[in-house]
Amino acid sequence: MKYRALGRTGWKVSEISFGAWAIGGSWGNVEDKDSLAALHAALDGGVNFFAAADVYGDGRSERLLAKLRKERKEKFYIASKAGRRLPKQTPEGYSRTNLTAFVERSLRNLDTDAVDLLQLHCPPTEVYYMPEVFGILDDLVKAGKLRHYGVSVEKVEEALKVIEFPNVQSV
Repeated sequence: MKYRALGRTGWKVSEISFGAWAIGGSWGNVEDKDSLAALHAALDGGVNFFAAADVYGDGRSERLLAKLRKERKEKFYIASKAGRRLPKQTPEGYSRTNLTAFVERSLRNLDTDAVDLLQLHCPPTEVYYMPEVFGILDDLVKAGKLRHYGVSVEKVEEALKVIEFPNVQSV
């Protein structure tokens, strides 16, 4: 396995990562034992970066990764995403109350004190022009709830805008 730097995190992550959307069960019936076998096989193959989201199986992917952390001693990183739990994607939905609730839920699902990397889950473009959203994420880092934060984008414009915020660690 080859490894490379992930954004500004300082981490060396595997060039191949494990996307946990399917193990959430949203694409059909998936048995937890099969999902855990796949997660173990990924670690055995040198994968050390796993990408989940609070909406993948309503948190199931995060809970499976928490179980993997309990079963294995290797160091690995979990990125989760937040924001898609909103009933409607609006910039106003990215409030302190909502973002804090999303993070707290992920912390419970992941059974941890701090999320390794939290990424905004393709929010509306307007969010990238709202410094207060990134201030909220900064506060969550200061509070020890997040180690790092970044974004998942759909447009080049969004990526170019968000890198203006100094504490965004990944795009």
